[in-house]
Amino acid sequence: METLVNPAPRPLLLPDGRPAAQAWTLDPAMKHLNHGSFGAVPLAAQQEQQRLRVEMDRAPVVWFPALPGRVAGARAAIADFLRVDVRNLALVPNASGGASVVYGNLPARRGGEVVVTDHGYGAVTMGAERLARRWGGSVRTAHVPLDATAEQAAEAVLAQLTDRTGLIVLDHITSSTARWMPVKEVGAAAREHGIPLLIDGAHVPGLAEDPLAGLEFDVWIGNLHKFGCAPRGAAALVAGSGLRDELYPLIDSWAAREPFPQRFDNQGTLDVTGYLAAPTALDFIQQTWGWETARGYLRKLADYAEETIGAAMAQLTGERATVDVGMPVNALRLVRLPAGLADTREDADALRDRVAAELGVEAAFTSFDGIGYFRLSTHVYNTPADFEYFAEHCVPALGDWALQARSAR
Repeated sequence: METLVNPAPRPLLLPDGRPAAQAWTLDPAMKHLNHGSFGAVPLAAQQEQQRLRVEMDRAPVVWFPALPGRVAGARAAIADFLRVDVRNLALVPNASGGASVVYGNLPARRGGEVVVTDHGYGAVTMGAERLARRWGGSVRTAHVPLDATAEQAAEAVLAQLTDRTGLIVLDHITSSTARWMPVKEVGAAAREHGIPLLIDGAHVPGLAEDPLAGLEFDVWIGNLHKFGCAPRGAAALVAGSGLRDELYPLIDSWAAREPFPQRFDNQGTLDVTGYLAAPTALDFIQQTWGWETARGYLRKLADYAEETIGAAMAQLTGERATVDVGMPVNALRLVRLPAGLADTREDADALRDRVAAELGVEAAFTSFDGIGYFRLSTHVYNTPADFEYFAEHCVPALGDWALQARSAR
C-alpha cells in the first residue's frame, strides 16, 4: 500500500478519554462530513440555549426588557474572540442577513455598479444584484480561476472597477470552492479608490486566530454557527469605517434611535438565545482543546482526508482528483467528482440529498465552471475513519452513479 504524504492524525478526545463526538448529539448512524454548511452545536451550548429559552418563557415580561443588556454582554465576549473593538460589532442572524443590512443602508448611487466574483455565495450575490437593480446599475462579475494566487485573484477583482463602482462584495473564504480570497489586497485598493468593501467572512470565525487583523473594509460579516459551533442564527457584523453610523438592523424596533451597535441589541420579540449561547460554544472549544490545537487538528485531518479520498477517486476514474486551489483553507478541501456528477448547483444539491438518503453520509457537493466537486470539511468531532469510510463506501457508489448519468444523456 502506498505511503501517504499526510498521515492520519490522532483523533481528539474529551478530558475523560471519550471520543470528541460524544460532546455532540449528532446521529451516530450517519457520517457527518459537512460541518462547513450548517455547523454542529455541542451539547453544552444546546443546553445553555435551552436553559435561556426556559427562562424567557417563564417570565417574558421580565426577559425582554432586560434583553439588550444581555445581548451587549454576548457581544463583548464575541468581540474578544474575534479580537475586534466591541463598539464596532453588532449581532445579526447570519452572514446573509448582515449583507442585507449593508445593501439596505448604502446611500443611493444612481447607475452604480456592484463588483462580485464568480465564487460568491449565491444568496449574497442575489442581494447584490437586487441592489444594483435598485440603483439602476449592474453587477460586474470578476472571474477568478480556482488556482489563482492572491495577486492574480486581486488583479481579477480590481480589473472590474470603474468610475461607477459603488460597492465591492468579496468572500473571505469562498463557500463553493473552499479557498481564501485576497481581502487584504483588495481592501487596500478599495480604500485608495474610495469604494466601499463588504467582506463575506461566513466561514471564518474559528478558522483564523485573528481574522480581521490588518484588513481595510467597510463591513465584515461572519457566521458563529459554522466553525465556531454556536447555535444557528448567530453571526457577527463588524463595521470598519465610515458606514458604521449608517447601519441599521433589518427590523426597526425601540432601539432605532440608539447609536451603532446598540440599536441592533433590541429586536423586539425575536428569539436571540443563539446570540446569548454563542460564547458557551466558543468557550467549550477553548476550554476542552484550545482553539490553536483545534485548528491544527482540522488542518491535519483535512490534509489526510483530501489525500485519502483523492486517491480513491483517482483509482476509480484514472484521473487526478485532487485540486489545485490557490490560497487553500485549513479545514475545507475539494476533490473532483467523476464526470457527470454535480455539474450544476441544482445537481450538486440533489447529489447531497441522495448521498444522505442512500449512503448515510452528510456531505457537501459543489459546482464551479461546470465541474462537480466533493467539498469536505472537518471539525474536532471528525476522525480519520470518517473519511476512510467515504473513500471505501461512497466513492464506488459515486462512480456507478456517474456512469448511469452519462449513459442517460
